[in-house]
Amino acid sequence: MIERGIEPDVPAYNALIDALCRGGDVALAHVQLKDMQRRHKLVPDAATYGPFLRSACASKDARAALRVLDRMRIHDLTPNVFTYNAIIRLLCELGEVDEAYNILNEMATREQMPDIWSYNTLFNAHCKLKEVNKALRLISRMDKDSCVPDRHSYNMILKMLVSVGRVDRAIEVWDGMEKRGFHPGAATYAVMIHGLSCKKGRAEEACSYFLRMVDEGIPPYQATCQVLRDRLLRLGLRDDLGMLTDRMRRSTSCTIQDLASIMCSKRAEETRNMNSDHELSGVDLDESQWREKWKIGD
Repeated sequence: MIERGIEPDVPAYNALIDALCRGGDVALAHVQLKDMQRRHKLVPDAATYGPFLRSACASKDARAALRVLDRMRIHDLTPNVFTYNAIIRLLCELGEVDEAYNILNEMATREQMPDIWSYNTLFNAHCKLKEVNKALRLISRMDKDSCVPDRHSYNMILKMLVSVGRVDRAIEVWDGMEKRGFHPGAATYAVMIHGLSCKKGRAEEACSYFLRMVDEGIPPYQATCQVLRDRLLRLGLRDDLGMLTDRMRRSTSCTIQDLASIMCSKRAEETRNMNSDHELSGVDLDESQWREKWKIGD
């Protein structure tokens, strides 16, 4: 372009810088940034700095990402939501959750409202650390920001609450879902059913969620049928198992009717015989074994 007497503009430099960063030559990209400013007197825009931010995030260099962000602030430039989310994800991965919240706060002040990906990244960090109160406060913040939690949000927080024994708060979160306009599917029901099934004295509550799912015409996962069936047999609650099976057979969903066979399958009979010589009604399932056997996706 220059040899032909055509002056490069900002979009041309942005494309060059992006290509260099994607190719891993960030140093040369910085040279081109200086060149566009000093030689051609061009003013970089937000798209100019975006590749530097994404490159820093890809290399897990939080300090480099924050330095680029500082430079953008000096020039009163604002990254888009996608780029902000990449920084939040990097900071959370590195355990710098407080700094991630600073970025979240900045987004709102710079008219780049956080989206569900912004919040779910923070949910994931809190749930991994079993930070119940922080996760619940984040839901309240989402309400204020008019951002509705999605399936992943609820599955993460419900798993955490049940795993730490805060079933009461899990039920509160569940009850608040419809108020927020979210209607649970098989995955979210499975989180509650699997979680309650492995807790002492909670099997009947697990049954109530299972019945609600069946009555709503939502086919349960095969694993959900199996884990609830096995738990009820271990506890000697065969009448409850029979009631669930009968309700499934009377469902208007052909899929649910077919799944009823799992509840009274040959494996169920084997499980009953296996446990006939053992008294397990007062024992919780081992949490680590339960999680390994009955994995539920987000």
